[in-house]
Amino acid sequence: MAINSQKIGHVLQNFVTTTADVQGSALVTPDGLPLASSLPGGMDDERVSAMSAAMLSLGERIGKELARGDIDRIYVEGSEGFSILTKCGEEAVFIVLAGKAAKQGVLMLEIKRALSELKLLVM
Repeated sequence: MAINSQKIGHVLQNFVTTTADVQGSALVTPDGLPLASSLPGGMDDERVSAMSAAMLSLGERIGKELARGDIDRIYVEGSEGFSILTKCGEEAVFIVLAGKAAKQGVLMLEIKRALSELKLLVM
């Protein structure tokens, strides 16, 4: 089944515009190739995709070495907000950029909802 980047882009844009304090999102392959994105201006989707693949690879190594099992989610928190990488099946990684004011519980619920839509589009 071919991946429909336009439909994925619509889901990402809807997620960004309807979820409080979310600044951007992207769906990338585990290899670091962008499938679709809705990122803030000035952010390069290819660069974000490549960095996300590197973080995922390192996270998987850490999970293995520290006997934590398969990695489902990676958080990176900084002074201006945080990035969350979540597996979207075996074929993709969902990246969310959120501001520091984001309520993490609500955000996790919204990520779960978006993942259910995205998984249907990448399987």
